Amino acid sequence: MQTIEIKGTVRTEVGKKSTKALRASGQVPCVIYGGEGNVHFTASEAEFRKIIYTPNVYIINVNVDGTVYPTILQDTQFHSVKEQLLHADFLLVKEDKPVAIEIPVKLDGFAEGVRAGGKLQLEKRKLKVKALAKDLPDTLDINIDNLGLGKTIQVGQLSFDNLELLNAKNAVVVAVRLTRAARAAAQEAAE
Repeated sequence: MQTIEIKGTVRTEVGKKSTKALRASGQVPCVIYGGEGNVHFTASEAEFRKIIYTPNVYIINVNVDGTVYPTILQDTQFHSVKEQLLHADFLLVKEDKPVAIEIPVKLDGFAEGVRAGGKLQLEKRKLKVKALAKDLPDTLDINIDNLGLGKTIQVGQLSFDNLELLNAKNAVVVAVRLTRAARAAAQEAAE
C-alpha cells in the first residue's frame, strides 16, 4: 500500500470559537484515534487535496510537530454548501491489529458477455476489507474474462490472500447486463 505524508501542528484549544478561527485561516481541525489518547491537531486544507480527491487509498504518515503517526483516513466532514473540508478523523495503524478500510476495485480482462453485446456495470467501486496494514493492497483486482451475458460476480465468490471481505456475501460487485440490442439479436436468432 502506498504511503503519503501530511504535516500538522498540535491543537491546544478545541472549542467552537478556536475551531471557527482555524477554518477561517485555511486550517482543518483533525483527530487521531486509536492510541493511548486522542491527538488533536490542525493541518493545511491544501494537504488534503492529495488524499481526498483521489480513488487511491493510502497509509498516511501524519507528522505532528515532529512526531510521526502511521494512520488511515477514517472519516471526513464537509460543509454542505461550500464543499469546504470541516474536519478529518484518522485511525492509528498498529502492525499487530487489523484495520477495516475500503479498497478500490480494479477490473482485469474483457468479459465474454460484453463481446456478445452486453453492457458491463461495476456496481461496487470499493469493497470494505479487514486486514493488517502490511497486507493491504492498492486495489482489489478482479478478472472478468469469463463473465458471460446476464452473469454477475458477487462478494461471496471473491477471495484475496490475507484479506477478509466485510461486504454482504450476496452483494453484486460487477455484472454484464443484457442490452436491448443484444436481446433483439437473440430473439432474431431464435426465430
